Amino acid sequence: MKKYVIYIGIFVMGLLLGGLLFGNFSANEKDHAHDEVSAESHQWTCSMHPQIMQPESGSCPICGMDLIPAETSADGLTADQFKLTKNAMALANIQTTIVGSGKTEDGKIKLSGKIIQNEEANAVQTAHFSGRIEKLYISSVGEKINRGQLLARIYSPELFAAQQELITASSLKESQPALYNAVRNKLKLWKLSNKQINSIEASKNPISNFPIYANVSGIVSMKMVEEGNHVMEGAPLLKITNLNTVWANFDVYENQISLFKKGQDIQIVSNAYADKTFSSKVSFIDPVLNSKTRTVKLRAVLNNKNNMFKPGMFIEGTVKGIQTSSKKSIVIPATSVLWTGERSIVYVKASKDQPVFEMREITLGKQIATSYQVVNGLNDGDEIVTNGTFTIDAAAQLQGKKSMMNVEGKKTMTGHEGHSEMK
Repeated sequence: MKKYVIYIGIFVMGLLLGGLLFGNFSANEKDHAHDEVSAESHQWTCSMHPQIMQPESGSCPICGMDLIPAETSADGLTADQFKLTKNAMALANIQTTIVGSGKTEDGKIKLSGKIIQNEEANAVQTAHFSGRIEKLYISSVGEKINRGQLLARIYSPELFAAQQELITASSLKESQPALYNAVRNKLKLWKLSNKQINSIEASKNPISNFPIYANVSGIVSMKMVEEGNHVMEGAPLLKITNLNTVWANFDVYENQISLFKKGQDIQIVSNAYADKTFSSKVSFIDPVLNSKTRTVKLRAVLNNKNNMFKPGMFIEGTVKGIQTSSKKSIVIPATSVLWTGERSIVYVKASKDQPVFEMREITLGKQIATSYQVVNGLNDGDEIVTNGTFTIDAAAQLQGKKSMMNVEGKKTMTGHEGHSEMK
């Protein structure tokens, strides 16, 4: 009997010790699990720097902003998707656009350019004989001149001697007509008119300071000489520009060249006449590419009889009827595209109701103004990020998702991870 009492006592003691040991272990396990859940559910982050994760509220160590509760739920997200807080979306001004098929800007493309002189209407007034400019009647660039207007007077020893030869030969024209005609032809080679030659012959008095008259009408765009200058035969005196017509010159980028051809209609506007639109046609496309700017010049001719256009004016041209392809294509803003050199990517919003995004590689076609054609990678109705693309890409990198420079999707180390581990 005594023996059974001892066994029962040992059994009771074992139950008591087991309860104490395993009960404490279970409680510790529950407390540890509770602490883990509590730590996970009470992480704090910065809306502008989502790589910052703190176990308690405070200020961001990078920008000083107040930390906000981090969203830990990732239910329904694939391996390549990531989610931003609505607060972060608002602060970074993230904007999205639903894309679809259609022509770029209704088949229009805008070009920037400026007004220049019509080089075909330029003329240079030259000296047809050597001498010294005794009087110049043009005082400044910009003066308007008319054909036949007196421009300058030149003293030329050679011309003075030739006039004396004419006066002498005129008295011998009956006996030596060949000599007489030779002298007259010499003066004609110096661009003297028959009227001037006859006047010299009749007066029998050579002109010392010979007048120079304008060959064309226009605006003086350049003065090459001043009074007192000595000039050689054929030397330029003035550059004269006829501004009755001007050229509208536009820059066309290399990847846009195939969109244009001669004869296309172009509508031109200028800041000087914001309420007016001027119509013209493409008259010339430069066959040589500028290797520095990677552009070619596109030209249109504008009527300028009212002198509305001034060379140097900035203008904008709109060319209609641009055919991007035989079939409709998806067109996206240039601000939505990120490049790595070989790849072009965009960020697509994967959920209509939540700010969930994923990276997508696309193949681009032609650039049309500030937009791109998409050959492959997007579908009608896709919603893409059009503003704040770099911010979205940074968030993807920090969350270890696929991004512009992180094709495999690996966690980007920021230098703050060690601090959180030390804590």
